[in-house]
Amino acid sequence: MEFLLSRYRNLSVLLLVILAQLVLLAYQVKGNQDVRLIRVWSVTAVTPLARVLEFIREHTIGVAENYFVLLNVRDDNHRLKDELGRLKIENQFLRTELQTADRVHALSAFQQRSPSRTLAGRVIGTGTGANSRVVFIDRGSGSGVMRAMAVITPDGIVGKVLNSYPTASQVLLITDPTFAAGVISDRNRIHGTVKGIGQSKVIVDYVQNEEKVDVGETFYTSGDDRIFPKGMPVGRVSVVRPGKTFKEIFLVPTGFQQGLEEVLIVIEGVNGTVPDLQTSVVDTGIYLLPVPEKPKPSAPAGSVGSTPAVTDEVPAGSANLATDADRIRERYKKLGEQQGIKFGERGKIPDFTANPDAPPKPAIAKPQGTPTTVTPKVPDARPQPGAVARPAVPVELRPQREP
Repeated sequence: MEFLLSRYRNLSVLLLVILAQLVLLAYQVKGNQDVRLIRVWSVTAVTPLARVLEFIREHTIGVAENYFVLLNVRDDNHRLKDELGRLKIENQFLRTELQTADRVHALSAFQQRSPSRTLAGRVIGTGTGANSRVVFIDRGSGSGVMRAMAVITPDGIVGKVLNSYPTASQVLLITDPTFAAGVISDRNRIHGTVKGIGQSKVIVDYVQNEEKVDVGETFYTSGDDRIFPKGMPVGRVSVVRPGKTFKEIFLVPTGFQQGLEEVLIVIEGVNGTVPDLQTSVVDTGIYLLPVPEKPKPSAPAGSVGSTPAVTDEVPAGSANLATDADRIRERYKKLGEQQGIKFGERGKIPDFTANPDAPPKPAIAKPQGTPTTVTPKVPDARPQPGAVARPAVPVELRPQREP
């Protein structure tokens, strides 16, 4: 470096003088915007370096800031995930509680409508056998539950009590192979016995191949087993096919449609009715009888050769009699009371041609102390319809002695 300066000393001095002259000139000269030229040159020279420094600063500080921001975001993300999981669990719990409340409400409503006396219970466990279909409920002999009591839900039957303990009971489900109960169909009134097959379906046995059973038909309890009240739904027919001896009828139990959590134990069963299949009502038409004609006036009393005519006068106080049969019955009743005759007993036949509204004839008082004579009954000379004329039998009259 010293060698270059010593060799080019004059040139170096000249360049320094020219540069200083240019700096002084730029300091004195102003542009159109009243800015010194030296300032313009300085800004132009410094701007690229400033841009580079700003770019480095921005990316360096930005990365650091983003790193710390990401740390906060990660913490917020973990917190929000935990809160979301908690809310999901709470939502599922509330949904389960709502479904339980709905089932309990439906169970309570069914319990109030049912004529049988029932006791509500909850399933608390299941059996451990491979092929057994049993559950445990939280009601036992301490609550009045006894062996062989029916267990139902609003949708249908569930099973029967197999064993009763002081605080719990073991229930045999209808899907167990050892279960059996009498059933009847709602459409064709076919009787049979429902049995479990160890699966989700049950089978109806002892139905002849000639009997008609349709798919979709519902079977109800018949009450023949003296365990289940009559009229409880059992299941809906899913498969029907002929067998070797009896039909093979498979049912889908209706008691398990809403799950098996709350049940009812039938303490005292009351038989109901099996509902009929709903059919369309055919309008056959109803024809009313014509209004009866007004009664004709009877012939005046005392006319020679005239007989009292039969009239259809409506007795007084019979305005509420709606039919002709009621009016005739009321007329005959008054005739019997008027003539002192009781219908259904042997005796004199009332005169149906008399006027029922006429006042009764006063009875003739018999004098005391006079002998009583017996008046023989003279047979009516008028021929009766369908009767054969017979000669009169003489009656021997004997005077009675006074005591």
